[in-house]
Amino acid sequence: MQISDNWPGYSLDLFTYPQHYYGDLEYVLIPHGIIVDRTERLAKDIMQDIGDNDIVVLCVLKGGYKFCADLVEHIKNLSRNSERFISMKVDFVRLKSYHNDQSMQDMQIMGADDLSKLTGKLSFVFLLTLFFMFCKDIVGTGRTMKVLLNNIEKYKPKMIKVASLLVKRTSQPDGYRPDYYGFEIPDLFVVGYALDYNEHFRDLNHICVINDHGKAKYRV
Repeated sequence: MQISDNWPGYSLDLFTYPQHYYGDLEYVLIPHGIIVDRTERLAKDIMQDIGDNDIVVLCVLKGGYKFCADLVEHIKNLSRNSERFISMKVDFVRLKSYHNDQSMQDMQIMGADDLSKLTGKLSFVFLLTLFFMFCKDIVGTGRTMKVLLNNIEKYKPKMIKVASLLVKRTSQPDGYRPDYYGFEIPDLFVVGYALDYNEHFRDLNHICVINDHGKAKYRV
């Protein structure tokens, strides 16, 4: 689903959201209900593609936790209502690539060392009919994802799929596209649905565009 550059968004007056964020947001870019519907559609696509393979999900924290949890829950529900049961295992890695609203040159990866315990299993992914997938919140230039993929490849997985809720159109794209994504959005700094600005706005259900007042209020 593509959101155009001239899309004005939805008025904040149409929705309920935490009162402590009043005055900090421009508009609602994607309402929570649309996020839920789109995530369910992605779950159906993934279920159709994986066949009888099991799934190992690597959730990218912190921003990806709500998307990952909702996506996994949709896949579980679809599995319960189908003739085939999909087994899923979940692990986590944490990335830090922003200071305030600016992307940092050096990305910090935390938790990746714990993935070494998966090496034996992932080296026979195809033979063990396992399916390896990343759950990420947002893909921007693709630099962040490439660094993460390079770190994971040393564990020699046979199959890697990337799922991202958002793909951002940037002035310097590198051509990277995830295998599954929910929305293609303009080059905006968005918050909500676990996406943060200096650890604020994660409790906002909708995906919104933060305004200058909000950036100044929560700047560190």
